[in-house]
Amino acid sequence: MARTIAVSDDVYDLLVKAKLPHESFSDVIRRSLKRGMKLKDIAGSRTISREDWKKVIEAFEEQKRLDEERRKRLLG
Repeated sequence: MARTIAVSDDVYDLLVKAKLPHESFSDVIRRSLKRGMKLKDIAGSRTISREDWKKVIEAFEEQKRLDEERRKRLLG
């Protein structure tokens, strides 16, 4: 039996991003509840723009730089 539920726009956007080809929203919710959402669940599903991916890379690079500064400070 199908049921209708209301979700906020941001939750809908998350479901769309997590949805794999030929997968229903019920499948996405079921998969998510069974094992939790992980980055690998959406990898390769074209859910992130090149610009957003660039921001992710830049954030990792900045964190790497900060970690190196902290390491040098702590170890002398």
